Amino acid sequence: MEIFPESVRKLWDEWELRSMVLVSLFLQIVLTIFSNRRKFTVAIWIRILIWLAYLSADWVATVSLGTLSQLGDSEGKHDDMDPNHTLMAFWAPFLLLHLGGPGTITAYSLEDNELWLRHLLGLVVQVGVAFYVFLRSWTSRTPLSFLSIPMFVAGIIKYGERTWVLRSASKQHFGYALLPVPDPGPDYAEFVKKYDPEIYKMRRTKKETIGTTEALELQPIIDGDHGTTLILGRKYINEAYLLFKMQLRHLYAGLILSLDDQQRSEGIIRYVSSEEAFKVVEAELSFFYDVLYTKAVVVYSPLGILLRTVSFLSIISTLVAFSFFIEMHEFSNVDINITYTLLFGAIFLEIYAIVMLILSDWSIVWLCSSKRKYTLLTNWIHRAITSFPSSTSGKRWSRSMAQNNLIDSCLRDKTKFDHEVISFFDKNKFLERYWYMTWQKVDDMEEPIYSFLLEMTNDVRRDLKKLLKHRGDYVITKKGDSISRKLGWSVVDVEFDHSILLWHIATDLFSYYDDDEDPYPKSARCKISKCTSEYMLYLLVMCPSMLPKGIGKFRFRDTCSEAKRFFQQRRQSISNRKKACRLLLEVETKIEPSQVKGDKSKSVLFEACRLVRKLKSLEMELEEKWEMISRVWMEMLCYAASHCGWAQHAQQLRRGGELLTHVCLLMSHLGLSEQFQILEGEIVPKAIPNLPPPFAPLPFMGGAKPFVAAA
Repeated sequence: MEIFPESVRKLWDEWELRSMVLVSLFLQIVLTIFSNRRKFTVAIWIRILIWLAYLSADWVATVSLGTLSQLGDSEGKHDDMDPNHTLMAFWAPFLLLHLGGPGTITAYSLEDNELWLRHLLGLVVQVGVAFYVFLRSWTSRTPLSFLSIPMFVAGIIKYGERTWVLRSASKQHFGYALLPVPDPGPDYAEFVKKYDPEIYKMRRTKKETIGTTEALELQPIIDGDHGTTLILGRKYINEAYLLFKMQLRHLYAGLILSLDDQQRSEGIIRYVSSEEAFKVVEAELSFFYDVLYTKAVVVYSPLGILLRTVSFLSIISTLVAFSFFIEMHEFSNVDINITYTLLFGAIFLEIYAIVMLILSDWSIVWLCSSKRKYTLLTNWIHRAITSFPSSTSGKRWSRSMAQNNLIDSCLRDKTKFDHEVISFFDKNKFLERYWYMTWQKVDDMEEPIYSFLLEMTNDVRRDLKKLLKHRGDYVITKKGDSISRKLGWSVVDVEFDHSILLWHIATDLFSYYDDDEDPYPKSARCKISKCTSEYMLYLLVMCPSMLPKGIGKFRFRDTCSEAKRFFQQRRQSISNRKKACRLLLEVETKIEPSQVKGDKSKSVLFEACRLVRKLKSLEMELEEKWEMISRVWMEMLCYAASHCGWAQHAQQLRRGGELLTHVCLLMSHLGLSEQFQILEGEIVPKAIPNLPPPFAPLPFMGGAKPFVAAA
C-alpha cells in the first residue's frame, strides 16, 4: 500500500534538493538581517525566529549536501550523468558558504562557543562531502566544473572563519589569549654574582623617585577645537573600545587587574555625567557582544578584510563566468534560475555584510586610530560614516528593564482568565511570567544609579569587601539606631531572595497605604523605588542565575499561592487593585507569620505587611521615606550586580541586555570590584582629593600615558 501516489513522489524527488537549497539561502538571509537585532530588542518573537533559523540552517545545508552526494546513483555510468545533475553539483560550494553562516551570528549562546571542536569536525566532514560531489561531477565537456573552484575557496573561507571565531570565543581560549608573555624577570644567579649593595640602593631610590614623579603628573588632555575632554567626542566609542580592551575582556576571563588599571578606567568614567557614563558602558558591551556572538574577531582585522575581499571577488568572478561561458540550453531553466538565485543571494549577503562592517563602531575605532596617518581621507570617511544614523546613534541594547509585579500577577489570575486557562498557566510558569511581564525604559534610572555609585566610591577606601556585602543594611544603619532596629531584620537577618520579596511587596503596598484621594505618590523617588523593585523581582523569577544562590523560586511560588488564596476568598470584595491592597493591609500582623507557618511554607506575604507597618510608623516625611526606600533598592541592585558572574552577564547580552550588567560594569570601572588588586611595586595614592577632574580621558591610540591621581 502506497501512502503517497506516484505523481507526488515523483514531484518530491524532482524538487527535494531544489527546495532545500532555496530554504538554506532563505535561512541565511533571515539570520543576516535579523540576528543582530537581538542585541537591542527584547521581543520574544525575534529570539524564537533566530533560534529556529540558527538550528535549521546547519541541518538543511547538511542534508542538502548529503542529497547531492547521491546524485547520479541511479544513472549508471558517470559518463552518462544528467547535465542537470552536474549543475546541481555546482551548488555544493554554496552550501559550504551557508554552513559558514553570516558574520552577524556565529553562536546563539555561549555554549555554542564551547562546541568549536564539533564545528571543526563538521568543517572537515562537510568539505570532504562537497569535494566528493565535486569530483563525481567533474567533466571536461563544460567549464562548470572549473567554476566550482573559486566558490570552493569562498565556502572554505566562510566555514573556516566560523570555526576559528567559535574557538576564539570559547572560555578557555578567550582567557588564554589575554595572558601576557611569560616573564622570567632578571637573571637572579647573574645578579648575585655582581651584587653591590651601594649601587643597588642608589638605583632603587632613583627608580622610586622617577615612578613617583610620573604618578603625580596631571596633564588633562583637552580638545582644542571645543575646549572639552575627548570623551565628549566621537560618540564615546574610542573610550569604550579602550575600556573593553583594558578591562572588560579581563573581567570576563576572571583575570585580576591592577590598581593602575582601575585608575585608568576611573579616569574615564568618574568625572562625566550619568548619561555619558552609561553611553560609554553601552558601547563597551556592544563590542563585547560582537566578540562573543559574531565574527568580529576575524572580520575586523587585516586578515579578515583580506579574506572578505577574496571571498567577494570569488563570487563575483563566478557570476561573471557563469553568465558568459556556460551553455544555458544544456540545463533546465528551473535549475539555471536557482543557480542565479544562489549567486545573487551570495553577493547580496556579502554586500550587506560589507555595509554593516563600514557602518559599525569598529570602523569608527579604526578610522580614529588612523587619522594621524591619513588625515584628509579618514576625516572625510569618518564624516560620511557618522552621517548615517545607524552608525553611531544606533541601538546597542534595549535600554529597557523588565517589570514583574507579584500582586498584579496574582490578581490577574483571579479576574482575567477562566478556570481552565488559569490551570494551564499554572502548569506552564514560563508562559505565565512572560504574559505578565512589562517593560520600562531605563532613562530615568541612570542618574540615581550613577550618583549612588559615586557615593559608594567615597566609602570604598574603608573596606571594599565589606562595602560590597551591604544589601540595604548600610542605608538603614546610616539613618540611626531607631530605624535600624525597626527595619534591619528585613535585610540582615534573612537571605537576599527573602529580602527582595519582602521589600518588593512592601514597596508596592506602601504606595497605596496613604489615605489621601490620590494615594499613589508621584514623586521621582517613588517611581524609582517601584521600577527597581519590579526589576529585582523579574531577576528573581526569570533570571535566578544572576542572583546569589538561594531558594527564591520556592519563596516566590509559596507567596503567590498564599496571595491567590487570599484574593480568591475575598473575590466579592475586590473591585480593583487598590481595594485588594487595602484588604491585605487590614490584616492584623501582631503575631509573626513564621510562628504560624513554621518551615512548612516559605511565603513572605504577611511579613511584608508587617514591614509596611514599620515603614508607616517611622517619624519621617513621606518623601524622606521614599528616598530611603529607593536607596535600599539601589544597594540591593549593586549587591546583585557585584555578585553575578560575568558568564551570566554575557548570556544576557543576546537577550537585549540587562541593566544589571551595565551597573556591574560601571562598578568595576569605578573600582567597586574585587577583581582589582594592588600589585607589588605599584605606587598607591594616599587619597584622592575632591578637585576638578584629575583624570584625563585617554586617547584611543595616542602616545600619552595613563594618569593617576596625585597623592
